[in-house]
Amino acid sequence: MSRQELAKKVEVNYQTIGFIERGDYVPSLELAFKIAAAFNTSLTTIFSDKPFKPLFSEQGEDHDKNN
Repeated sequence: MSRQELAKKVEVNYQTIGFIERGDYVPSLELAFKIAAAFNTSLTTIFSDKPFKPLFSEQGEDHDKNN
């Protein structure tokens, strides 16, 4: 889903989605629930008070693989 598509679904400007992704903006609780609903998942799957582990290393390798 693109930023524009998500923004339209949750009724915000697409730039707001970019700010949230970069950690430059903390969404309201209402917006956080709308974003979770847009992805049909729980709030805690998308938002956390602790940083998430990267899905990929800087070399593009999957962190979950046992190399």
